[in-house]
Amino acid sequence: MANLPVKRSSSKDITAFLDAASKTPTLAQVKGRLIFAVDATMSRQPTWDAATEIQGDMFEVAQSVGGLGVQLVYFRGRGEFEASEWTTTPAALAARMRRVSTRSGFTQLRRVLMHATEEARRTRVGALVYVGDCFEENPDVVAKEAGALALLGVPAFMFHEGDDPHAAAMFREVSRLTHGVYARFDSGSARQLRDLLRAAAVYATGGGSALNRFAELTGGEVLRLARSIGTKAE
Repeated sequence: MANLPVKRSSSKDITAFLDAASKTPTLAQVKGRLIFAVDATMSRQPTWDAATEIQGDMFEVAQSVGGLGVQLVYFRGRGEFEASEWTTTPAALAARMRRVSTRSGFTQLRRVLMHATEEARRTRVGALVYVGDCFEENPDVVAKEAGALALLGVPAFMFHEGDDPHAAAMFREVSRLTHGVYARFDSGSARQLRDLLRAAAVYATGGGSALNRFAELTGGEVLRLARSIGTKAE
C-alpha cells in the first residue's frame, strides 16, 4: 500500500489536462515539418542551452501560417546519432533537449543529410535546419548527400556559429546544392539564432511567400535571410 499515490487527481485537474491535450495539434493538423539538427559535440553546450530556451519561438511564429511539427536530430561522442519523434509542442521538444548534454566527438553532417533524405521520402519535409560550428568530413561525400536531398525539394538552412573558414565553405556548398540558405551568427548570440530559427520555421510552414511577408514585418536578420533564399523551392 505504501506505493499508492498519496493524493488522487481531482476532477478539476483531469479536466485541465484533457483541455490542454485537446488543444495540442496532431501531426496531421499542422502544415509544416522541420528537421532541427544541432551539433552536440563538446564545447557546444552554451549554444545547445540557448537553442533549448528559444526553440519555442519556431512553433509560435508558425502558428499563423498553419502550425509546425519538429524533429530533433543531434550527434555527439563516438558516432552517437539520434533522431527524436516528431512533436508539435515546444514543451515536448524542450524536455527532450534538456535530457541531452554535449560530448566530444566529430561532426556528422553526412548522416544528418542522409537522415533528412530518408524522412523526406516518407513524408513532406519543409526544411532542414543545421546548427554547427565546424566541419571534419569528406566534402565530396557530403556534397553527394546534399544533392540527394535537393532532389526531394528540401532546402537546408545552414546556420554557422563562429567563423571557421572550412566549415563556412562546406555549409555554403550544402545550402547552394539544396537551394537553401547559409547564415552566420556570433557565438553566444541567442537573439541572432532566434531570428534565424523563426525564419526557417515560417519557410518550412508557408514557403518563400510566407517568409517574405514575415520578413517585411520583422526586418533585420530575417529580412536578409529572406532576400537570400528568395522564393526557391516553392
